[in-house]
Amino acid sequence: MDTSILFLLGLGLTAAVILAVASRLLYVKEDPRIELVESSLAGANCGGCGYPGCAGAARAVVAGKEGADVCVIGGQEVMERVARVMGLALVELEPELAFHDCQGGERAADKYLYNGIPDCRAQSLLYDGNKVCGHGCLALGTCVAACPFDAMFIEPGCTPVIDENKCRACGICAEVCPRDVITVVSPSARILHMNTENECLAPCRQTCPAEINIPEYIEQVKRGEYREAVLTLKERNPLILSIGRVCPAPCEKNCRRGLVDDPVGINYIKRFAADWEMNSGTRVEIPIAPETGKKVAVIGGGPAGLSCAFFLRRLGHSPTILDMKPQLGGQLRYGIPEYRLPKHILDWEIEGILGLGIEARNNMEFGTDYTLESLKEEGFEAFFLSMGAWLNYTLRIEGEESKGVWGGTEYLTQIALGRTIEVGTDVVIVGGGNTAIDTARTARRMDANVTLMYRRTEADMPANDLEIQAAKEEGINMLFLAGPTRVISDANGHIAEVEYITMELGEPDASGRRSPIPKQGSEQRIKATTLITAVGQYPNPCYVEHGGAICEVTKRKTLSVNPITMQTTLPDVFAAGDGVTGPSLVITAIGGGRRAARGIHYYLMQGEIPVPHDILKELMPESLFTELPGIGRIPRAQQPEICVEDRHCNFREVEQTISEEEVRHEASRCMRCGSTCYDFDPVVETATGNGTPQQTDTKGRPA
Repeated sequence: MDTSILFLLGLGLTAAVILAVASRLLYVKEDPRIELVESSLAGANCGGCGYPGCAGAARAVVAGKEGADVCVIGGQEVMERVARVMGLALVELEPELAFHDCQGGERAADKYLYNGIPDCRAQSLLYDGNKVCGHGCLALGTCVAACPFDAMFIEPGCTPVIDENKCRACGICAEVCPRDVITVVSPSARILHMNTENECLAPCRQTCPAEINIPEYIEQVKRGEYREAVLTLKERNPLILSIGRVCPAPCEKNCRRGLVDDPVGINYIKRFAADWEMNSGTRVEIPIAPETGKKVAVIGGGPAGLSCAFFLRRLGHSPTILDMKPQLGGQLRYGIPEYRLPKHILDWEIEGILGLGIEARNNMEFGTDYTLESLKEEGFEAFFLSMGAWLNYTLRIEGEESKGVWGGTEYLTQIALGRTIEVGTDVVIVGGGNTAIDTARTARRMDANVTLMYRRTEADMPANDLEIQAAKEEGINMLFLAGPTRVISDANGHIAEVEYITMELGEPDASGRRSPIPKQGSEQRIKATTLITAVGQYPNPCYVEHGGAICEVTKRKTLSVNPITMQTTLPDVFAAGDGVTGPSLVITAIGGGRRAARGIHYYLMQGEIPVPHDILKELMPESLFTELPGIGRIPRAQQPEICVEDRHCNFREVEQTISEEEVRHEASRCMRCGSTCYDFDPVVETATGNGTPQQTDTKGRPA
């Protein structure tokens, strides 16, 4: 008995000694910061950070695998507490949200019947999903089920809707989406994004030179969410008031609604949203990324320069605009007449852009008042060139140097500067583009008899059809198939007549139009107190050379750039606008300005500019239809105008903004197109092959 007791005591003592030694040898002291970090976190143990509860997240922070922003629901206060524990400097970050840009779902046609597991990932393993559209949402709600914050739900059209108030940008929804439809993005990321071939893009959005998300802002206007529509527009275009007035809307060319009746009045809707902001008494607040401390010189304050500066500022940089004119705006101010774009509206728009913290220096000529080298001495690290195309091509005819002969842009600039030009009683305009129409309608408002002379037919005129019609309504004479051959002056050297020759059309030339051929012996004369030539413009590369930016110049005297990055042959110099493309649309210049801002941003922050391998360069063939079943006719809203009698001898704005009721109607005509899908009318009558009316269901199939 005693022996047993002694044995047990000895065994216990031995075990105690072993455990004591082992504790000394094997004990791992836990970093006290883990507990401090864990107590600083929100304590929700939601798993949204990707770690098993707050304890796992705390260990990841202490191990250096995560930063102070590990907690997706804690916000700024939690980040500050964690940063203090870890002795980290807290860097301000842009807010992020889950976002998807697909309106497909159930609307997309099925390519096979799927009866498998109701999970997007499972379905995508079978021939990339059962939808004909290879880019859009599969609509089984896998992202909704995965969201730990109940921040998503499936809307009736079977695409996910994200609740911005609940979303914590944890990224779980993006991880489980097999189509990459959902992303977690900041405002800067959305600005930097470029359209790619693997997105669900409506034809209108593919056509827009600025890549504006047209279906999204139209849907927002339809719901009365005007502030949100303005924000959507300004992700791509800072000049929505101006573009809503002067853009010929190339996006409408491929609008699917046009296959049935008339394209959606996309520009009408944009203009309404822009006017709503201006008339609301306040400006929609524009998010700006944290300051980077990088200074960028924007040389030229036209549409491209204003766009580039706007987006650079939104990305956190400090742009300064330098412009040779007294006021910013470029061709918007000096090339577009007041009756199309009132200057107080342009002023309000530019004021909002500069109000973001952009410096402007006017009456500063590149190569005379400053150079690239002097700007570098001021601390500028990158440069953007957007000097425009201000020089006019001449007619190269006898007597063109006579008094009273003007170039089109030169004439419009003088008017915009408020200078009086005596045009006399009879004005002849030569040209068929928008500049020719603008000069003709401007001269008509000065109570002159105006004749527009064009060497081809009206059908060949490159000017906007609505502008041509307006010119005719205002009493401008059209003289087609006529080309000037000589300017005849009076004794004082002032123009008195224009001699011209009749043309006939031959074979198509490089532009695809039939070439005008003079008819020998058909010369005639027309009285002219003023002649305005509007046969094209080109940029002046001398500004660039004198300023010290020795970039490569093309045969057309435009700057040579990478069309994706907008980088010139000088790594720190970028360019866009008419100085790169030649005379083009304002919206094209704006789109180029954003691309350049993107290129400059990556150049300054990373040294290299990423180019998506699948960037969209041409329209997606699958998105272009020839027929549109399941759609009925809905009349397009008519834009109001002041009557012709009220336009005489004044520059009142001619075209007006449609009403709220009309804009809701017009927005309802949009079919919320994706790359292949669109909204069908509930019941419409379509014609069968033999012309018999046929009822169709919501899928456009025979009922």
